[in-house]
Amino acid sequence: MDYLTLVQKFVERGILKTPEIIEAFKKINRADFLLPHLKEEAGGDYALPLGFGQTISQPQVVAFMLELLAPKPGDKILDVGAGSGWTSALLAEIVGLPCPSSFRRSVGEKGKVLAVERIPELCEFGKKNISKYNFIEKGRVEFFCRDASGGLLKEAPFDKILVSAAAQEIPLVLREQLKIGGRLVLPVKNSIWLVVRKSEHDFEEKEFPGFVFVPLLSDKK
Repeated sequence: MDYLTLVQKFVERGILKTPEIIEAFKKINRADFLLPHLKEEAGGDYALPLGFGQTISQPQVVAFMLELLAPKPGDKILDVGAGSGWTSALLAEIVGLPCPSSFRRSVGEKGKVLAVERIPELCEFGKKNISKYNFIEKGRVEFFCRDASGGLLKEAPFDKILVSAAAQEIPLVLREQLKIGGRLVLPVKNSIWLVVRKSEHDFEEKEFPGFVFVPLLSDKK
């Protein structure tokens, strides 16, 4: 199955629902983020290795997580564990769309994705892949080669935070970097969790079990 056929099947099955997310999946080809010998498997609905014990996630899982995250044009999004750069590019396509006035963004405010990857070789791989779409040159993606387990305090708060590797619990430091109304989507053990910040001290959490991810690693001992 080729990649676009896979995306269409997700649409037909209701896995992909949001028009902006559907268009991003169609425009940002997974093949551009795979190792050369795996590019022909871009349409496979399974995780693929990136090296260094890391993977590019199963497309259906990425679709599910992005629908939960609900990225919008103009959003400022933190992408933790960016790896191949695929999720960062998908998000960059969405946040860079024109902002409807209903989103009430400040005049001149533009969407941006802050992608963070702790493994130097994967960081360079991800940056190279994203550059195929000129998102870094356009200022729509900024890549950080560092430990992201604690988020990016200096750049916080964020409208959305996406984590692509499994933590043992929901990191308090990431919850605190959300704006009011912001959404955090991340794996915890074998579940995907959605955290919505309702107010300064009130968070709503929902669990979706039945997933498998590589672990979220930290440079801290």
